[in-house]
Amino acid sequence: VQLQASGGGLVQAGGSLRLSCAASGRTFSSYAMGWFRQAPGKEREFVAAISRGASRTYYADSVKGRFTISRDNAKNTVYLQMNSLKSEDTAVYYCAAAPTIAGVVVTTAGRYDYWGQGTEVTVSS
Repeated sequence: VQLQASGGGLVQAGGSLRLSCAASGRTFSSYAMGWFRQAPGKEREFVAAISRGASRTYYADSVKGRFTISRDNAKNTVYLQMNSLKSEDTAVYYCAAAPTIAGVVVTTAGRYDYWGQGTEVTVSS
């Protein structure tokens, strides 16, 4: 499966952005999806994950209550709605796909088989 992330940009602190990740190739609904991010000089970290049918979601503590992950299997797209953005949210954001059974969220980067190219988010304070 090929993943194409988009929607990044420059936003002021307190603002919002919505990232999108469009998938092509194999059956999108067969994959749990996740978002990760990597800030300059830091390791890639988990942000949010959603199960195949969107029945379950999971968030990193740092974004809980501010970010929302969702998916539209008819459109082969996963989204990350980011509200109340902070300067520490500045990073390159990556979407990823993990083949798994229904109802499972995947939080470990090593379990994701496919990765998008990343979209850059910059939050100015």
